[in-house]
Amino acid sequence: MLLATLIAAGALSPGDVAAASDALRGAGGEPGAAAWLDAGDAYDLTVSGLSQPVARAALEAALTAVDVVVQPAAASRRKRVLIADMDSTMIQCECIDELADYAGLKPQVAAITEAAMRGELDFAAALDARVALLKGMDARVIDRCRAERVRLMPGAKLLVATMARSGARTILVSGGFTAFAGPVGADLGFDRIVANRLLVEDGKLTGAVARPIVDAATKRAELDGAGVAVGDVIAVGDGANDIPMLERAGLGIAYHAKPKATAAADAAIRIGDLTALLWAQGYKRGEWVSQ
Repeated sequence: MLLATLIAAGALSPGDVAAASDALRGAGGEPGAAAWLDAGDAYDLTVSGLSQPVARAALEAALTAVDVVVQPAAASRRKRVLIADMDSTMIQCECIDELADYAGLKPQVAAITEAAMRGELDFAAALDARVALLKGMDARVIDRCRAERVRLMPGAKLLVATMARSGARTILVSGGFTAFAGPVGADLGFDRIVANRLLVEDGKLTGAVARPIVDAATKRAELDGAGVAVGDVIAVGDGANDIPMLERAGLGIAYHAKPKATAAADAAIRIGDLTALLWAQGYKRGEWVSQ
């Protein structure tokens, strides 16, 4: 038995619900118990007779303006650990691209970032190549960049605070940099923050990153070391370096993600914001808390 959650904040209609049931039947499934989580926002329905990938594909094809999360109905729905990527997931930008903009190098750096996040380049090599281009930059630009360019992703504070209030542990693990992840993670209330460290000498970037690099393997290791069964973990990210943790987690969510990450995850949030992860876990609006 599977549980499918349909999510479209303020825009989910009875017609969408009917279309979902029709799509599941058309794929060979049998819809069962169903109920609104929040009227007009999110709806739960169970389905039998289908695998998770088939149910997901049928619903995503039928409901192009609705986010869909399909998971085993018997799973522990409210997760005990949240492990999240930062750039383009918890915040709205790629920090290294924005930092490069202050040196007039954003197009070159952003092209490497995009290719790495699509899984077309080795992550460590791509990181080294991008950071090398910043050699000699005044380290004070980092603080300026953070203040001027870094904005939290909509729903980020609600997601972290609500899960923390329910007793979940929250981990921010980023292939980006501690100079950004530290303040962002503290602002959001993450319990643990893991990221790469830019090396600085005499107030200037050296063009290198401290070893070991935080990469895809690090992200999976943080998940495995979180102290709970992997089925009790929800992971969220957008790029190829997030794939191992998305595949490993009890519920892996690709968030406005690159194609490889979207395919690897259990579900993809394509339209809504990070509050979709709360509805996916069965939290109603009345249970959401802010910091």
